[in-house]
Amino acid sequence: MVLHKGTASDPDRKTGANPLYAGAYPALAANIRLPHDSLAEDPLPPDTALQLVRDELMLDGNARLNLATFVTTWMEPQARELMAECVDKNMIDKDEYPQTAELERRCVNILADLWHAPDPTAIMGCSTTGSSEACMLAGMALKRRWSKLGRTGKPNLVMGANVQVCWEKFCEYWEVEPRLVPMDGDRFHLTADEAIARCDENTIGVVAILGSTFDGSYEPVAEIAAALDGLAERSGWDIPVHVDGASGAMIAPFLDPDLSWDFRLLRVASINTSGHKYGLVYPGVGWVLWRDKEALPEELVLNVNYLGGDMPTFALNFSRPGAEVAAQYYTFVRLGREGFRAVQQASRDVATQLADGIAELGPFRLLTRGDQLPVFAFTTKPDVEGFDVFDVSRRLRERGWLVPAYTFPENRTDLAVLRIVVRNGFTHDLADLLLADLRRLLPELDHGPRRRTAFHH
Repeated sequence: MVLHKGTASDPDRKTGANPLYAGAYPALAANIRLPHDSLAEDPLPPDTALQLVRDELMLDGNARLNLATFVTTWMEPQARELMAECVDKNMIDKDEYPQTAELERRCVNILADLWHAPDPTAIMGCSTTGSSEACMLAGMALKRRWSKLGRTGKPNLVMGANVQVCWEKFCEYWEVEPRLVPMDGDRFHLTADEAIARCDENTIGVVAILGSTFDGSYEPVAEIAAALDGLAERSGWDIPVHVDGASGAMIAPFLDPDLSWDFRLLRVASINTSGHKYGLVYPGVGWVLWRDKEALPEELVLNVNYLGGDMPTFALNFSRPGAEVAAQYYTFVRLGREGFRAVQQASRDVATQLADGIAELGPFRLLTRGDQLPVFAFTTKPDVEGFDVFDVSRRLRERGWLVPAYTFPENRTDLAVLRIVVRNGFTHDLADLLLADLRRLLPELDHGPRRRTAFHH
């Protein structure tokens, strides 16, 4: 921090007053440069520090217009107030904060009920910092169960190429061979036949995604489980399924109640979800549940003596705030089943109507339409030569809309798409504004940079 000439005579330094209780000096902030590499010598009044940092954060995009992220960007003021009251509680210290631990237990029980656990009293589960940690824990349990079978080969995990990168991290960190099923043609996710073709006696599990971050589609969990049942009968390989329901596990129970994807399928050993996605809570909180104690080897759960209490723990992180767990429980209390259904249905309705509106514009082809996750992907039609999806993304950003453009994974890198994620708080009105901006941009895009670039070539 650099104080310009004439500002070094800070009254607090003369009087010896505690700077944490100093008042604001209106002209002070204008003469200060924020520290980039090392701490400044002197403190600042709280209001001044707040204003300086807040000013820089104005350069961030508007989170409500961020159609790239799955993460919750709006909660009620009451939820924000509750989180502020709980942010200083260390979630791991269950002896000192027993009621926060009780709220975590209740959330696990509620999720077990939503996901049709056969015996709620036998369910095992915990909160995490997000789905990435939850997937790591689920993967560790799969590998440990496999290792108890006495197999000598290298363990492998079967999944589609559309999985979230945390699964590739798991395989790298825990020395598991990732068997990724590539996309092919118009097949953008894992199918039962493709999964079975890659399984062997060293397969620790199959990961099914509900639903894919690439296009919002659900993978056919029931078909995959049935195919694995058949494989077990023929070969004796008892391969479990983990459902990565980072988003869909908080959509399907309310909007697709007849869809079999959860613990109703005997082969599903564990499920994770992100409370901070369609669980409607600010980041970061995730959840992972196992069907029963057999699905989670007991040696992975450690008993820790911490601050006078003996407590079981299974986590990669230790200390973390209890605010998000309290917020998740608040959301369960606040909405109930019907409230969740209404919120998620509203998001799906906005997604499907926006997808239909984009299809009607003419230049675009839908890959999905938002009728599973409220998420859809679209690309330009083959005869569109004046612009591509990256041009569209760039021009929408000028209006504040953050709509990602990206290519699909290996084997379909020829396909580039735009993806829109509709979350709670993205209304029909905002969708109409986005559609109007897109319609207004199309004539300009058709005579835009790609054509000029092609001309130079």
